[in-house]
Amino acid sequence: MKPEEMLILTTPPDRLAQARRTPYTLGHMAYRIGRGPHLYRAGDPTPLRGGLMVVDAQGFDGQGDPGVLCQQLLRECAARNFSGIICDFEGAPLPMLERTLRRLDALAARRGLALYVPEPYGRCTDHARVLISSALSGGSLTGRLEQAAQTFGGWERLALGLERVAEDFFLPSPTGCGQPLSREGLARLMSERSPSVFFSAELCARYFTYMTRDGGVHFVLFDDPSTLHKKLQLAHRLGIRKAVAALPEVDDLLDTLCH
Repeated sequence: MKPEEMLILTTPPDRLAQARRTPYTLGHMAYRIGRGPHLYRAGDPTPLRGGLMVVDAQGFDGQGDPGVLCQQLLRECAARNFSGIICDFEGAPLPMLERTLRRLDALAARRGLALYVPEPYGRCTDHARVLISSALSGGSLTGRLEQAAQTFGGWERLALGLERVAEDFFLPSPTGCGQPLSREGLARLMSERSPSVFFSAELCARYFTYMTRDGGVHFVLFDDPSTLHKKLQLAHRLGIRKAVAALPEVDDLLDTLCH
């Protein structure tokens, strides 16, 4: 497998022209599940053809017939020649979406369609690839992926959700959650502090620390092109053959992610 064949680049309609200049498989972020349930598509005039459909469920009330939704999804794949579906469902699992994925999993497998599901929905499927985030604030990425492989039945059941980390933690951090940093915010902080930057092999990310005037200690964890590349290499070495990244997060790294 060529490195670029591993990566699926999820792309909003307004970035499609840029995404089509890359060698990556595209996931079209143009679909949403709404009340009914009904599958809605963004009203963009650009024709969608090939790649995968990305569907979210923001604002969905969780009501309706799973069979109806499955048929809508499969019809759209057939009409657009999509090779699969990426379910970008956030938050706690909704029972109706769990029932949908149980049914869709078998239907997609029979049709040769790839199906990608968030980790909280992984137990609803037998064939789908479960998206495991590359973002960690503690532990080991290798250990995290090995545990997921045991949970879901093997490396072929996993896909790496490649997320670009940039967080500022005030220590101690009992919740393990930091303050997200924008690219500009991270660059400004590094310019102001001129820190010594280190690499964590366990997290597969870079980090530095700094002190504030009141004596507080901050720990900043972040990704750059080399750490994201290392995460892809690690996943591939373990046996994971697919990864998903979002174009808005990595639009400045497209030339270096897989090279």
